[in-house]
Amino acid sequence: MKFKTLFIVPWGPGGASDLLMRLVGRHLERELDTAVPIINMPGASGTVGLREAARRDADGYTITQIHEGLLMAHHAGITEQNWDSFEPIAMMTTDNSVVMVNADTGWETLDDMLEAVQASPGEYRMGVTLGGIPHLWAVQFEQATDTQFGYVGYEGTGERLRALAGGHITVSIEDYQSAEAFVENGDVTILAAATPERLDEIPEIPTLHELGYDLEFLVTRGIVVPKGTPEPIIERLESALEAVAESEDFQTDVANAGGTVRFLDRADYIDYLERNDQFIEENAGLLD
Repeated sequence: MKFKTLFIVPWGPGGASDLLMRLVGRHLERELDTAVPIINMPGASGTVGLREAARRDADGYTITQIHEGLLMAHHAGITEQNWDSFEPIAMMTTDNSVVMVNADTGWETLDDMLEAVQASPGEYRMGVTLGGIPHLWAVQFEQATDTQFGYVGYEGTGERLRALAGGHITVSIEDYQSAEAFVENGDVTILAAATPERLDEIPEIPTLHELGYDLEFLVTRGIVVPKGTPEPIIERLESALEAVAESEDFQTDVANAGGTVRFLDRADYIDYLERNDQFIEENAGLLD
């Protein structure tokens, strides 16, 4: 079956979705033996690009990417779309998120930050995607650490990191691969990893669990197609994406970008989405 595939990434350039999905697209080209051009369509917590993808013909020509942000946007009332507005194909990657601050704060540990923020509720600004997963993370972080931030909304990771490096915000929770360059430049300081274990790239940074907070902030990214896409096309894409995930070259590329390959086939990915949709629905009220 010969494919011709357009990949709509519903986020702007420079963030984790863009970086990781470009890797997926590049390796998918080899498996499908066709070009897989990437088009960035950011806006409204990722829903602008997803609306465009959903309206495309269900012929296998268009694929797109979702993560937990879509589920959050749906339950926050930002969009009527949800994961089941599409045909899920496979989960491909997961992020390694960290808690980071502008380096000019001088904070070297999480306790340094918490002491300052607790002493001045609402004074320090945290970057989020309003109504999105970073917003939910921020509220969960505040509740667990007895802190209060002022929120500043940005569309995606790249915008938040530039704002953090420039001192327009003080704190953000982002994926490590997107932040690495800002850390190396000395613009940003990482205080904690929001992952189950310490990250190999920054083994000196403790996890939130180690610091006494039962928190993990993970974003998974999967591939979906418009509703009604024929089953043979879905099966071919699922098979190709599985081959991509099993490729040592792809695994190395993702690791070099600071991410982790986590493949779930169609059935397991749907199960994951159903379970997380329920969790987000139950907790979306935290943003009120």
